[in-house]
Amino acid sequence: MGAKSRRAKSPTTKSGSPGPASGKANGLAKMNKNVELLRRNISSQDTSEAATERLMAREDFSLDHDPAPPKTPASHSNNHGFFDLPRQDRRNFGLLVLLYFLQGIPLGLATGSVPFLLKSHMSYAEIGIFSLASYPYSLKLFWSPIVDALWSPKVGRRKSWILPIQFLSGLGMLWLGSEVEELMAMTGKPGGSTVWGFTGWWFFLVLMCATQDIAVDGWALTLLSSANVSYASTAQTVGLTAGQFMSHTVFLAFSSKEFANRYFRTEPLDHGLVSLGGYLTFWGWGYILVTLGLALLKREEKTKNEDGIWDVYKIMWGVLKLKNIQTIIIVHLIAKIGFQANDGVTSLKLLDKGFGTENMALTVLIDFPFEIALGYYAGKWSQQFTPMRLWCWGFAGRLVAALVAQFTVTIFPAEGVTTWYLTTVILQHVFSTFTNTIMFVAVSAFHARIADPVIGGTYMTLLATVCNLGGTFPRFFVLRLVDAFTSATCFPDPTLDKTKKLTGDLVTQSFSCAVQADKERCLAGGGVCEMQHDGYYTVNMLCVAIGVVTFLLFIRPKVLQLQALPLRAWRLSPSSSSSAKY
Repeated sequence: MGAKSRRAKSPTTKSGSPGPASGKANGLAKMNKNVELLRRNISSQDTSEAATERLMAREDFSLDHDPAPPKTPASHSNNHGFFDLPRQDRRNFGLLVLLYFLQGIPLGLATGSVPFLLKSHMSYAEIGIFSLASYPYSLKLFWSPIVDALWSPKVGRRKSWILPIQFLSGLGMLWLGSEVEELMAMTGKPGGSTVWGFTGWWFFLVLMCATQDIAVDGWALTLLSSANVSYASTAQTVGLTAGQFMSHTVFLAFSSKEFANRYFRTEPLDHGLVSLGGYLTFWGWGYILVTLGLALLKREEKTKNEDGIWDVYKIMWGVLKLKNIQTIIIVHLIAKIGFQANDGVTSLKLLDKGFGTENMALTVLIDFPFEIALGYYAGKWSQQFTPMRLWCWGFAGRLVAALVAQFTVTIFPAEGVTTWYLTTVILQHVFSTFTNTIMFVAVSAFHARIADPVIGGTYMTLLATVCNLGGTFPRFFVLRLVDAFTSATCFPDPTLDKTKKLTGDLVTQSFSCAVQADKERCLAGGGVCEMQHDGYYTVNMLCVAIGVVTFLLFIRPKVLQLQALPLRAWRLSPSSSSSAKY
């Protein structure tokens, strides 16, 4: 989002500000836990001076006291339904939903379905490397000023980026669709491609999604009329959630041969209804067709380039120098360590145990409506309690959820998945999602409360970026530690039928089979891989212990102290703000 857009933003219209509607939207957005999304409800008409004067004119305005929960200005409220909107706004709303939906397709695959599919090909450490593919979405703040400031007046400020980005995304998905099955099969194998090369293609797709998101967010400000600009947040919620739902839950279910054989076929086959390659190819063409239609059928209003790249970077640097911002950044970077093993490994470990992708897809599918409803109540509670106190309750609940998840994995039935066990996993998943949603809604409300309204966009995006990064960077190390703490040995099978045709070299002596590649070599050679110690249990307990210690000794006291600070503690000096035209 560019500098001009940022001047128009006010924390009172950000998602995450107290209110049932914002809670529901945030609950929707948390379907994918690896990426936390910042909603944008803004007006493009305000100037920084007008925003400041309006804020100071309020009777409850003070920089010396803890601010009251922000309320939506009357000019931004919508007392009418969607079908009461002007026809042009409804059409533009549909366009925004479509663009956000396309964004959610590769994002849902990279952060949701593909790690599940990789479990049969890669070790936990290699999946940790693949998790780096989601980083661009958490770091887009660093190049968003460039997207906002550089463009062609002939094409349009936002279309200058959206058209080439979506076209490149479509080409990337077409190529990957033709090669992905072979890449997955050969990744990590002797003579095959490396996991870094495979991750690079998904990193490229997520990078394209993140850049497209910056441009679409900016376009949303002018596509909708100022009176109905709040519907931009709804469009993002609906579009992204639908795209991720399609690529995570729906794709995971229909790509599972077990799910297809159980619910759609009378005779079992060894493949699902949809393959990853076919799915990527379909949406690659979809990207290209939508891009061509956008280029030919949609005109963008002409604007002038008034904003400088360095102005926004100067503001960002000024915010980073604030002592309290530095403290909240440290909190965000360490706060999610306690949940990383649960968020990143539990589902993979269930698949490893034999839970099955069809049961995992069913679990996520059933969890979805609960996520919407529970997100609504989380929003209501954010009105009744101070945001960071509610956040602390969610933090404690999330630590408990990590322990419950480990217990759920421990009691995996020897006879396989039964009805009672599937119900247990679903309940555990719903509880984990709920505590996750509480934390997200609460911290979004806190960010909206402390953000300087004069530079609200830069402020909020910076805080959201750090919050996202705190949930992505530890996962790489956590997944590698699972392999490091795992101890397993492959033994020759004395009961092996000598006439049985093996797919690998016969196992004649024992060796470690802790990582996936060695486990596959063991089984292909007719050996038996016996687990002496599962690293998941050690790493999860280590993460929870770190979470408990940091929460009690640092995080909880600090966030409650920060919440009690007056507004002036979060503000830049007037000279810093004015120097960048804010």
